[in-house]
Amino acid sequence: MKGPDIALSQIIHKYMSKTTGLKEHCDRCLETGRWGGSVVLMVVDAAFTSIGLNYFTAIVPSVVKFEKELVANGKIRILDDLSTIQLAQVQHIWKNRRSWEAAKSVAAYLNELAIAEGLDDRGALRCWAASSCPERWPEDPIGKIGGVGITTFQYLRMMGGVDTAMPDKIVRRVVKQILDESGVDMPVEKDLGLINTIKCMARLSNYRPIEICWMTWMIQPEGNLIRMQKYRELLNRI
Repeated sequence: MKGPDIALSQIIHKYMSKTTGLKEHCDRCLETGRWGGSVVLMVVDAAFTSIGLNYFTAIVPSVVKFEKELVANGKIRILDDLSTIQLAQVQHIWKNRRSWEAAKSVAAYLNELAIAEGLDDRGALRCWAASSCPERWPEDPIGKIGGVGITTFQYLRMMGGVDTAMPDKIVRRVVKQILDESGVDMPVEKDLGLINTIKCMARLSNYRPIEICWMTWMIQPEGNLIRMQKYRELLNRI
């Protein structure tokens, strides 16, 4: 590596050193094993995340409530069930109608794929993720769904086993900060440019894009702790 590349690698390592234990979470994500392996909960998680509220204080508790009220008792077991859920059943859990419509539509598409290919829910998500790409997300069957922007699209791909990153505002800010510290100029303003920059950073540092992505969220301070410290046990459960 050249001088600037070495500096960039060292700075990435400095940031990553704050997130001990994150690798295991990322492994579980890439194995489509989050939320106990429930693709229903992964889709609901992604749909809730799309509106930009705090993940650990707003989204996770709502997904947990959905799990307790409708998944644990078998009312919503598979994507087919989620695709036909009535909003009156769930809006007390999460009020945003657009999120539910997105979740239902994603579930419906993946269920159709599962039937066509003879797959279970996990296989359908992984099959779709493997054949999708961010360059074509506006034309993708899931990318076309209302409420599924490129960030949600990338999140679903990650949970479907693709080692990539989500181009949200926190990721963009932290990546730019790392690049500025190292004196390296790489594109971050456009979504595809940011995704490719993270891929390059991963290659230089021997971390994975998914790890760099999650790191940017987990080093954010909440009170006197960073999220990695504050939510470590919760992260291990999801």
